[in-house]
Amino acid sequence: MDMHGTPRASRSWGGAGRAGYAAPVDAKQVIVMRKDLNMRKGKMIAQGAHASLKVFLDRGAPDGGSEGERFAFTTTPAMAAWLGGRFTKVCVSVTSEAALDEIAAAARAAGLPCAVIVDAGKTEFGGVPTKTCLAIGPAWSDEVDAVTGALPLL
Repeated sequence: MDMHGTPRASRSWGGAGRAGYAAPVDAKQVIVMRKDLNMRKGKMIAQGAHASLKVFLDRGAPDGGSEGERFAFTTTPAMAAWLGGRFTKVCVSVTSEAALDEIAAAARAAGLPCAVIVDAGKTEFGGVPTKTCLAIGPAWSDEVDAVTGALPLL
């Protein structure tokens, strides 16, 4: 159940959990941040927020009304569970653009929703567009962990 008493969506895996029950596998999102850029903390937070939201915006379009008051997007079952649950989010790091690209490629190869953020460079990076971070998921935790599980926490 979530904090409002609503049953949380989760899925069960085949292994036995406590007392022989199947253990739940929740949905989560992982933000992969480049540490080599030495971004200010506020910049990292903004970039991570951009990535988190972009995963959804990339899956949708304005829906209805000439002024675009609504935006509709498609979700996977894991995305729907995440939106109805705890919004679990974990921040990890890499130390280069090449490492960020490698993780993004692995996420795409695994069929996971992901979004890479390229900062315009107006406040940092000397005006040079720069890849700063990546969001993977929301997706089932075990699937995200298969791609990001070895990365250090930020």
